[in-house]
Amino acid sequence: EGTLDLAERRRIRSAIRELQRQELERDEEALASKRFRSERGSHRQDNKENWLRSQQLEEEQQKALASLSQQLESISDVEELTKLLRGASEYEERKLIRAAIRKLRAEEIE
Repeated sequence: EGTLDLAERRRIRSAIRELQRQELERDEEALASKRFRSERGSHRQDNKENWLRSQQLEEEQQKALASLSQQLESISDVEELTKLLRGASEYEERKLIRAAIRKLRAEEIE
C-alpha cells in the first residue's frame, strides 16, 4: 500500500501468495509426517506385545496347512475337493484346495 506503481503491487501480492502457499505446504507435510509417525509407532508397540502370540498362531497355521496338503494328496475326486473348498474359510486353505483341483483336472486331461 506504500507504492502507487501497479506492477510493483502485483509483484508484492504475488510474492505474498507464494510465501503463504509454501507455508501451507510445510504445515501439511508436518501434519502428514506426524500422522505417519504415530501410526508406525503404535504398530511397532503392537508388534512387541503380540509377537509371541503371532509366532504361535503362524506355526499352528503352517502345521494345519501341511496336514491339509497331505490329506489333499490322498483325495482323487474333484467333487470331494469341491466340497472341501466350499467349507474352507481360510485363504491359504482355499488356495491349496484349488491347486489340488487344478492338478487333478490336468491329470484327467492327460
